[in-house]
Amino acid sequence: MTRDLPTPDTPMKLGTRGSPLALAQAHETRDRLAAAFDLPQEAFEIVVIKTTGDRIIDRPLKEIGGKGLFTREIEDAMLRGDIDIAIHSMKDMPVLQPEGLVLDTYLPREDVRDAFVSPHVAGLSDLPEGAKVGTSSLRRKAQVLVAYPHLQVVEFRGNVQTRLKKLDDGVAACTFLAMAGLNRLGRSDVATAAIAPEEMLPAVAQGAIGIERRADDTRAADMLAAIHDTPTAQRLAAERAFLAALDGSCETPIAGLAELDGGTLRLRGEVLRPDGSEAIGDDQTAPVEDGADLGRAMAVKLLEQAGEGFFDWRD
Repeated sequence: MTRDLPTPDTPMKLGTRGSPLALAQAHETRDRLAAAFDLPQEAFEIVVIKTTGDRIIDRPLKEIGGKGLFTREIEDAMLRGDIDIAIHSMKDMPVLQPEGLVLDTYLPREDVRDAFVSPHVAGLSDLPEGAKVGTSSLRRKAQVLVAYPHLQVVEFRGNVQTRLKKLDDGVAACTFLAMAGLNRLGRSDVATAAIAPEEMLPAVAQGAIGIERRADDTRAADMLAAIHDTPTAQRLAAERAFLAALDGSCETPIAGLAELDGGTLRLRGEVLRPDGSEAIGDDQTAPVEDGADLGRAMAVKLLEQAGEGFFDWRD
């Protein structure tokens, strides 16, 4: 293994999107690998790849495709051998990987909560009737409308800086960001308040970074094993099994959160009508090793309760 380690002359190439948050995640991955193997940062090269989701920012995600919008070009680059590994925000990841690629490494999970951001009010309950809430997330939109049907939701895409400018410009009275992203950017001050999962259950895998590699790349597999976080993997196994059984995508309002307490895993899941007229949730526990089975069983239960047409659009 030692003789195969990357060097400044033959660096390991880390593929990532180019947003400030994506770069922060790539830097964290690089730094963890460098520390684990006592290598200089120059032994790793960060390669920025622009994805479809990054290029098309003036249309809702549901109009241009699902979660692959933020991963496809990066995965294509890895299959060509242009990069060695890829760093992803796990909430953007499809539940299935292309043939030849493996996603089995996770960094320690950050804060899973959503951040409420507003220059005007302390929380959603303070907004007057008809106030505009900005979000591009179908999950957040549906959750807002279930709890506060008197509010209006408007499309709100872009990185942290873009969304803050939109708030300053009066496009909306408030918006949401992930606390994990703000923390990784050193911008936790942006959050007016962190929203408890009991009030707004987060997206599946929110706050988690996943690292993808080629299935036949034994060097990458060995190196990534040194920085893999097992508790995060156990939690995501349950959440992503829940998502997969629901056939979840960016076009479906789904929330899910697994938490560990010793050898017990607690899973909370929620499905919502896209128009925010109804939400169905569940909360169960199981031994950690049965987390994926629990996720699948919970999905089946919620689908049965929801019935046919639950996720249909009513625009």
